[in-house]
Amino acid sequence: MSSEALHEDRAVLGKDVLDRHRAIATIMEELEAVDWYDQRIAATDNAELKAILTHNRDEEKEHASMLLEWLRRNDAALARHMGAQLFRDGPVEETAEIETEASGGPTQGDASLGIGSLGIGSLGIGNLGVGSLGIGSLRATGGRR
Repeated sequence: MSSEALHEDRAVLGKDVLDRHRAIATIMEELEAVDWYDQRIAATDNAELKAILTHNRDEEKEHASMLLEWLRRNDAALARHMGAQLFRDGPVEETAEIETEASGGPTQGDASLGIGSLGIGSLGIGNLGVGSLGIGSLRATGGRR
């Protein structure tokens, strides 16, 4: 699997990058397993086997969720995006409004990278700390903001 290979020399990556790589590669494997279980569940007519496969598939989802939470806690940019996108009603593609709301208002794009010219700077991502996005607080409100 290509996710297992490092694209840069291990010696220059550092522990944090390697740990995030491990988590990302494992999430990919967990979600691939979910897909395999979904196919097997759909293909079988045996109710008992279907129940076992469903149970196993749902455990893979739990594993993937745990890893996503670990990544959220260890990647501030991912935490910002997850905080802006997850547990909201409405169309998923309404990123601009969601991210502007999450940051408290629009910010300037990074013109040195040409990001502002792509309209990405208008998303107003802002500076939110990882701790301020606490998923636990979303659970307390039933997952809705």
